Amino acid sequence: MPSPALSRATLEEALRAAVSCEVAGDPSTLATHSTDASNYRHVPLLVVRPRSADEVATVLRVCAEHDAPVLPRGAATSIGGQATNEAVILDFTRHLNHVLEIDAEARTARVEPGLVLDRLREQAAAYGLTFGPDPSTHSRCTIGGMIGNNACGSHSVAWGKTVDNVRSLEIALRDGTRLEVGRTSPEELESLCAREDSVGQLYRSLRAVRDKYLSDIRLGFPKLPRRVSGYNLEYLLPENGFDVAKALVGTEGTCATILSATVELAEAPSSRALVVLGFASSVEAADAVPALLDLPVLTMEGIETGLVQALDARKPGDRSELPPGNAWLYLETGGASAAGAREDARRVAERASQAGASLLVVEDPVAQRKLWRIREEGAGLATRLADGSEAWSGWEDAAVPPENLGQYLREFELLMEKHGRKGLVYGHFGDGCLHVRIDFPLAAPEAKQAYRAFLTDAAELVVAHGGSLSGEHGDGQARAELLPLMFPPRLMAAFAEFKAAFDPGNGMNPHRVVDPAPLDADLRTVIAPPVLPTRARLALHADGGDLGAASRRCVGVGKCVSASGGVMCPSYRATGEEEHSTRGRARLLFEMLAGDVITDGWQSAEVRDALDLCLGCKACKSDCPVGVDMASYRSEFLSRHYEGRKRPMAHYTMGALPRWLRLGAPMAKVVNAVAASPLRRVLNRLGGIAVERELPALATPTFRNWFARRENPQWTEERRPVVLWPDTFTNFFDPAVGRDAVAVLEALGHEVHLPARTVCCGLTWHSTGQLDTARGVLRRSLDVLQPWLERGVPVIGLEPSCTAMLRKDAAELLPGDPRVELLGKAVRTFAEHVGEAELPAIKAVEDRVLTQVHCHQHADLGYDADARLLGRVTGDVRVLREGCCGLAGDFGFERGHYDVSVQVAEHQLLPALREAAPGTVVHADGFSCRTQIRQLSEHEPTHLASLTARALGVSAE
Repeated sequence: MPSPALSRATLEEALRAAVSCEVAGDPSTLATHSTDASNYRHVPLLVVRPRSADEVATVLRVCAEHDAPVLPRGAATSIGGQATNEAVILDFTRHLNHVLEIDAEARTARVEPGLVLDRLREQAAAYGLTFGPDPSTHSRCTIGGMIGNNACGSHSVAWGKTVDNVRSLEIALRDGTRLEVGRTSPEELESLCAREDSVGQLYRSLRAVRDKYLSDIRLGFPKLPRRVSGYNLEYLLPENGFDVAKALVGTEGTCATILSATVELAEAPSSRALVVLGFASSVEAADAVPALLDLPVLTMEGIETGLVQALDARKPGDRSELPPGNAWLYLETGGASAAGAREDARRVAERASQAGASLLVVEDPVAQRKLWRIREEGAGLATRLADGSEAWSGWEDAAVPPENLGQYLREFELLMEKHGRKGLVYGHFGDGCLHVRIDFPLAAPEAKQAYRAFLTDAAELVVAHGGSLSGEHGDGQARAELLPLMFPPRLMAAFAEFKAAFDPGNGMNPHRVVDPAPLDADLRTVIAPPVLPTRARLALHADGGDLGAASRRCVGVGKCVSASGGVMCPSYRATGEEEHSTRGRARLLFEMLAGDVITDGWQSAEVRDALDLCLGCKACKSDCPVGVDMASYRSEFLSRHYEGRKRPMAHYTMGALPRWLRLGAPMAKVVNAVAASPLRRVLNRLGGIAVERELPALATPTFRNWFARRENPQWTEERRPVVLWPDTFTNFFDPAVGRDAVAVLEALGHEVHLPARTVCCGLTWHSTGQLDTARGVLRRSLDVLQPWLERGVPVIGLEPSCTAMLRKDAAELLPGDPRVELLGKAVRTFAEHVGEAELPAIKAVEDRVLTQVHCHQHADLGYDADARLLGRVTGDVRVLREGCCGLAGDFGFERGHYDVSVQVAEHQLLPALREAAPGTVVHADGFSCRTQIRQLSEHEPTHLASLTARALGVSAE
């Protein structure tokens, strides 16, 4: 038998000879595609990204000739393990991702399998239509993946499962044969069965399955709205039109490959309202469901307090507003008018008292979206419990008849108690479908036994209540082995014959649904444990200082591979490469620690290259539902990767920028002259800086020099002291910002002080992985600040990245220094401090303001205080909430990053600047944001301190 490596090489050579599309078998690609959103790990043979349906058929044919399994896959957000296998992965997301046609009159759309759901909904919205099923992963899940899993989503009480919305499919069989399938009349079936080719053989086999198991199919499936487990053989029945397309929905890629799909569209409500009912517990919420099922609602979703607390902990200044209770039901209403949505909401609200529930009616769309975020991010939020323990999928989405939900949930909670397990429950209560992440001990020696024991008992419980092992996410590897508990032997035999009709050689995503792999095999924490020491140099408080636990924090929900919404992940949005997403980088770190696919440990070029395009923006820290902190992991990796080795030149120049600026400031005129001369390009090359970048001019005098030379105010005892942090960027480049901040603070009655000696937060060394130097710099600054910290004097930051470093990252660098805790409590943003003051008469001198929020402010500091102050000192404000500016500290200056830096800015910032009306003031508190705006547009941005100073009439300008 040839070795796997030899087989992979032979297959790769054959595929490259047959198709022109990308065929990837490099370690980085294999590592990033080795798992989905489940607990399982399978290193693929290859990853192929076809450009056309013809190429798909060719790839299938070549794989069949080489007896290589194939796995068609979408966004890889499957939770059951069906999107990971030792197979050739067909990745449709790169090229086969288009809407081919929308027929508004027929209310249908024909789409390619790699199309992201939100892209379809955006185009359908132009006709007042939508695609009904809407999983929480709607921003990245693909239509092909939804068909493969029979996805549902929050609105299934109104629009059903994916199977209810599929009209027909264009598919390719294992050997590359292409055909269109859908409803089949008796005459068409006879004609198809008479064919002498593989299509005829397929239809004869399907007809034989139907005829052989007719009564079993009619009687053997449980009656409930969310039965997703097994195959949809009921659609082969005569009364259902022998619909092969619907029968294929939910087959998890085990039968055929989808080339295109015609799906049905629904009328989209133009107005919606959200009624939230509060209950004392999830059980009480579940008990209330049957009495609410007759209401005119689009959703009936359940959440519990643990999810709310998890989200609020990530956004401490932005708490969720919910009615009293520990569990809640979301009942959304909708209609052609706001009045219609309100009237239905009123009818729902009338039931609140009957259900013994507290009540909140939300009509504002922004407030609705905020509440929906709790539910949509549940899969991530639930992966870390209140005590910090890890929680996992596995028993993720069982469903029972809705009228049985309350009793089922009671017994399920007793089952968890029996097994000593904990978990957060949420889900589609109106359809009787529960989601839960459970603290299985998957990193412990007893992982397999504990996992199997619980899943087996849980399966027996849900079947006893007339339910389905899967109510949304499919069976995959997690539940397929348990299907005989749910289905009688003859139906299990029918499933096997159905698959064999399409795939007689068992080459399509094998060992899923039929002939399943053991549910406790291939658990990634068991088969790929760390072989490198995982104790981190940073504190990594969220994961107990364990980089292994940090690398497991990513569970693959994939919000970072969304094309829009939030800031994460700017590098992925620029390149479209999995290894440049937060998810991809986390998987590379996991595989580096495991030492199997990524074999060079801390010297790994694959991990280094993936992290090279990490902007360090920290967006994942707040936008990722699981709170992955890739910027910190990057610093940790760089500190080890370059230990005792030569670093990139940019680490010596940009990484030590505060040191060089202190040396250059006394010669600012000479430095500026050289930087503006033709020598700049030479200097850039020598310093590892992109030649396209201009070097910001040094200011004269610096902010500290101006402050030292100015005439000292006459302080009174009533004035309250504050320390203004003279960050490197304000001090050397934009001292006017500091002068305006001083003017505002003094106008508000503060006695402003600067630290007596030079201080620095250490950010530039920290971000380049020079952790020892960063610690030394930070300790010296703490020495200077200590007298102020002990007195409880506020320390006010102007530069968001430095302020975040002082408030958050200092604790990761110096966890044992008691002064760090005092520093975290003392540090305040300019807006936090000034916004609490009783401002004197204000004249809003700026009518239109366009605001770019700094990424570190978004992730670590929050923007609510800034938004409030901005609203007080200016007129109309548009806040850009998506995407990084692209410069991101030293990132956009570093050689090789310029094009990506500009591409990141093109996501939202640069188009907004080009569209800004004349006279619009551009506001950006981050120096890197202002620099990017200056270098890539005609605008001159300003800081909030300067806008406030202008409004108060005290500006230094």
